[in-house]
Amino acid sequence: MCKRCPWLDTTKPDYVAYHDNEWGVPVYDDKTMFEFLVLESAQAGLSWYTILKKREGYRRLFADFDVIKVSKFTPEDVERLMQDSSIIRNRLKIEAAINNAKCFIEIQKEFGSFCNFIWGYVNNQPIVNSINDISDYVATSPISDKLAKDMKKRGFKFLGSTTLYSHLQATGLINDHLNNCFIKQQVIQLANEYPH
Repeated sequence: MCKRCPWLDTTKPDYVAYHDNEWGVPVYDDKTMFEFLVLESAQAGLSWYTILKKREGYRRLFADFDVIKVSKFTPEDVERLMQDSSIIRNRLKIEAAINNAKCFIEIQKEFGSFCNFIWGYVNNQPIVNSINDISDYVATSPISDKLAKDMKKRGFKFLGSTTLYSHLQATGLINDHLNNCFIKQQVIQLANEYPH
């Protein structure tokens, strides 16, 4: 039996698939980065599994995470989304996703891509933390604090330090897999193979 991270509910096959195939794998494309930002901001106060179950709904209603299309959503679009139970129907979170799409585009203009911007926070090399058990996990870090402050200044909403730390974990900028999780070394290898 493969050893996996202690937070994972292994009775849920879709959760296991997410852990095994996506969580902590370095993301180098802006579309995926935007998808995770939308999903992470929707998660605030909820479990990640709740959001994972609604991911397809988000994909469908948020134009397959096309940042340009989402940035042009109107108040009518917000009303339409508020009626659809396939996503979290929280007006502030929906409006934040649209607002954040506009801020995301501004960063792309300034840095060439959002990935250039966010990977700069870790000097383009994932931080690999030593995680021996559940007590080794942290909710924030100096990097997520600094990133949250910067992104807030740039107009982003619903993306505080805790949410952004989760984002950094999910998108592989911080490798928080358990030391003896069978995925940890695979993820390190993937990061090493990417031309920086």
